[in-house]
Amino acid sequence: MDKNTWIGFLLIAAIIVGFSLLNRPSKAELAERQRVQDSIALARAEQEAAQQLTNDLAAQLTTPQEQTTTQEQQTSQEELQARVQAAYGTFAPAAQGTEQWVKLENEHLRLTLSTHGGVIQRAELLDYHAAGDSVNPLCLFRGEEANLAFTLITANNRILQTSNMYFTPVPTDSTNRAILRLPTAVEDAYIDFIYDLSDSYMVHLSIAPHNMQTELAQNVNSMEIHWKQLIPQQEQGRKFEERYAQLQYMLVGGDIEKLSESKDDSDKESARVKWIGYKDQFFSTVMIADDAFTSSQFQSTVQPKHSGYIKEYQTQTSAAFDITGNNPIGMRFYLGPNHYHTLKAYDEGVEKDNRLHLNKLVPLGWKIVSWINTILVIPMFDLFTGWGLHIGIVILLMTLVIKLIILPFVFVSYKSSAKMRALKPQIDAINEKYPADKMQERQQATMQLYQQAGVNPMSGCLPMLFQFPVLMAMFWFLPTAIELRGKSLLWAPDLSTYDAVFHWSFNIPLLGDHLSLFCLLMTIVNIVYTYITMQSQATDPNMKFMKYMMYAMPLMFLFIFNDYAAGLSYYYLVSLFFTILQTMIFRWTLNDEKMLAEMEANKKKKAGKPKSGFMARLEQMQREQQKLAREQAKANMRR
Repeated sequence: MDKNTWIGFLLIAAIIVGFSLLNRPSKAELAERQRVQDSIALARAEQEAAQQLTNDLAAQLTTPQEQTTTQEQQTSQEELQARVQAAYGTFAPAAQGTEQWVKLENEHLRLTLSTHGGVIQRAELLDYHAAGDSVNPLCLFRGEEANLAFTLITANNRILQTSNMYFTPVPTDSTNRAILRLPTAVEDAYIDFIYDLSDSYMVHLSIAPHNMQTELAQNVNSMEIHWKQLIPQQEQGRKFEERYAQLQYMLVGGDIEKLSESKDDSDKESARVKWIGYKDQFFSTVMIADDAFTSSQFQSTVQPKHSGYIKEYQTQTSAAFDITGNNPIGMRFYLGPNHYHTLKAYDEGVEKDNRLHLNKLVPLGWKIVSWINTILVIPMFDLFTGWGLHIGIVILLMTLVIKLIILPFVFVSYKSSAKMRALKPQIDAINEKYPADKMQERQQATMQLYQQAGVNPMSGCLPMLFQFPVLMAMFWFLPTAIELRGKSLLWAPDLSTYDAVFHWSFNIPLLGDHLSLFCLLMTIVNIVYTYITMQSQATDPNMKFMKYMMYAMPLMFLFIFNDYAAGLSYYYLVSLFFTILQTMIFRWTLNDEKMLAEMEANKKKKAGKPKSGFMARLEQMQREQQKLAREQAKANMRR
């Protein structure tokens, strides 16, 4: 290496070393980091000690006492009470108790609150059932599947978790309202967890401290929240359900963030968070702050296949906390279906900046696809279902309407293909005149033929681009429409999952352990449609591989859609039937000889007329390419 290279390396090394020295934390910063780490370690140790003490208390209550003397029992109890007092301080009265349950219910939702932790222990949706169970209400979570804990810091710097303490139910005069009170050693000092279930799927929680100024740490202005939940498998097809199970959260301002749905994932968020959603395919549990959550950490873990669970979600966050009780912590929990209109209704009459956008929990596709779903597909679906029609008829009518909408584009595409088919003899003559080594001359002559006949090769492709977003809108809508869940059609008992008619005990790669009948029928009809299409198109005999690929695509769809919702396969099946019908109609209305005569007449009209701008530019580009090729050939010969 020369001198300049060495100097460059030395300068780069000097910059790196200087940058490292400038960004090295100061002694104060190192001390602060160590203090934070020590505080975290201390908090964990105290939480573990409190948990161990809780276990000891439970063991004492359940252990037979016949083998111990009265004095030994008294000594053991005194030691345990001393440990309780040391660990829980003013919250010692809440360290032990008997778990009780409080019921809240409205026409849509039934909740079971536990006095152990003061949280919702069970949530049941009365309008829905789990797959294979037509009797019991669908349960979002039960018992230890969900855990919500709030961190309290006492005046003597004890760090406690509400999940380890027992609350006392306070009688209320409402069947939709419950108060769970966390007592202290001071008679008139306590914290109330107030639940209100007067709003269908939304339960309101208010955490209100009373006379806690001397019992809690004065320098605390936020409360840490730990929320963990297992998502049970609710649907028949686990593989398909996993694709839609996802942890999502919305930042204050409206931006939606998501964790991976296919693998373990985690994220940290320093910005203010408005809500956190634990989402399944058709149901969600969403924690919504009245103000905002801060300093949030999220984790999503995929559960083993045979565990009965899809994902485990965990969140650690915090909310502003006023120990005076003047501003109680307010939050809501949405426990309900991923139904577009139900979620959208929570933004009705709300200012734009304060909207929750919970309807984003329903996946409707990319931006343009989502737009088509919201302005076309969903209103059309609502219209037909509002008539009281069977869901199979609804999908049939939707397919017909969509086919009529894109019919002009399909007709233009088919007509372009028919014109090119009619010109095939002339194209074959051009190919014979110009061999493969004169490809540029062949292309130029072909384009000149198209220009004279009035055929635009792109006219067959562009209409497909207009059709694609509409077709993708249905692809996204049908598998996520909860209205299809539990709805039967012919042999399919549930259109929201696969309609397996053949099962086997082993797993076939890509196909699985079953075969769906609607998917099989769709594949067969697709192969028939491919055959009809291939018969009507001008194909090059030398391109046999492409012909085989055209037939391979429908077979690929069999493997792709075998696990998808039967409603989607049924839609594609009906759509293919309509497509074959319109292809037959096009054939009857478009005569190749008549089109060829029209194109020959068009040639005569355009004779001597200047070429269109597009064709002129295209021919100019071809001439320039030919010129460059000749110059390159001459240069190679000189060498």
